[in-house]
Amino acid sequence: MAKRPFPEPYKIKMVEPVNLRSREERERAIKEAGYNTFLLKSEDVFIDLLTDSGTGAMSENQWAGLMLGDEAYAGSKNFYHLCDSVKDILGYDLVVPTHQGRGAEHLFFQAVLHEGDIVPMNMYFTTTRQHAELAGGVFKDIIIDEAHIPAAEHPFKGNVDLRKLEALVKEFGAERIPWVVLAPSVNMAGGQPFSIANLREVRQFCEAHHIKIALDITRIAENAYFIKVREPEFKDTSITEILHTICSFSDASWMSAKKDGLVNIGGFLGLPEREFELFDKLRNMVVVYEGLHTYGGMAGRDMEALARGLRDVAHFEYLRARVSQVEYLHSRLADAGIPLVNPCGGHGVFLDARSFLPHIDQDEFPAQMLAAQIYAAGGVRSMERGNVSAGRDPKTGENRHPKLELVRLTIPRRVYTQTHMDYAADSIIEVWEKRESIPGLKFVYEPPILRFFQARFEPVG
Repeated sequence: MAKRPFPEPYKIKMVEPVNLRSREERERAIKEAGYNTFLLKSEDVFIDLLTDSGTGAMSENQWAGLMLGDEAYAGSKNFYHLCDSVKDILGYDLVVPTHQGRGAEHLFFQAVLHEGDIVPMNMYFTTTRQHAELAGGVFKDIIIDEAHIPAAEHPFKGNVDLRKLEALVKEFGAERIPWVVLAPSVNMAGGQPFSIANLREVRQFCEAHHIKIALDITRIAENAYFIKVREPEFKDTSITEILHTICSFSDASWMSAKKDGLVNIGGFLGLPEREFELFDKLRNMVVVYEGLHTYGGMAGRDMEALARGLRDVAHFEYLRARVSQVEYLHSRLADAGIPLVNPCGGHGVFLDARSFLPHIDQDEFPAQMLAAQIYAAGGVRSMERGNVSAGRDPKTGENRHPKLELVRLTIPRRVYTQTHMDYAADSIIEVWEKRESIPGLKFVYEPPILRFFQARFEPVG
């Protein structure tokens, strides 16, 4: 029985019309897009679950803030408002603004890595690993084994396996591991959180070996929600206090503010006062790559919207409604017997494409084809998170063959209703019922890096 979501703690003030194309039009559109949902035109999409990055709806408070944009090239008052919000909500003293999270990742890894450095992460994320590798780093996965098993029930599948981290230190030496990189609400694992108990253990280990910790805090508020409802120690703790606790274990962080910043564009690096030397290096680099250190590629109005969005996101009522909408879609699909990543994550529902389409070899990209079929069935856009996203091993040139072959249905924040979730579920169930007749795909165009954004395919056979 589908779990009824909590009612949204807001009411709708403005609507944006969308169109449902005919089945024939949808099939033509996905074929013209090379079976890549990233290449669809947004006007051909009815319900857009491609990503939660910059696709959310802002609050009236944020929209009001846009009118107060100080577009001075240097020293915008909105930058200082942003610094105040980062300090109050996350606890970081030092802030470097960037145009979005990808810009922050680039600056960070260029600043801290040397050729051959080992970069342990609690599972890879596409752009994070790419930037680490471009800076000479070597990615190593240290997430717990349960994170690679879709059906496994574990409340904190984003946790680090300390045995894996210890093995890396023994194999390579701590001097080759300057930073451990951790993401709250691990995207590629299905939006799975880590626990503060585990984070404490990682911090103790890293301090003993003089290793620093960096956080990708893109979805940190959703992780804080799961800590509050799943980790007994924090059941009576406010979201803001949990956020401060998480960030206190880090030596640096970056955020794609287009997620838990509740804005359409923007990002930043946040650091504690003790890391002023690194902050000063990043502050000088941002002038070269992004913009002056008091705007970093963002307009003043966007910094103001972000400053207010960080305060909006740190409310339990908002987060409860946000996550419960995701859980509702998850439960609808689970009731239909569709294989999913369990438990339900924070920002989306992840379909286990390997189990959904077991007759398709991983090198024929079952998740890519499943996303294309879901669009054709109902105009619902999702995205592949499997063999295409993982890319090729830079040494062997072979597909990386990740253990998880997933389709991500990412729910934009404060955008869709329960009826939209029901329609999306019905469209996926329609594909489930004809799954045995679905073929695989092969490349007709493959970009050299981050291929999932622009690759094109055609059906096999």
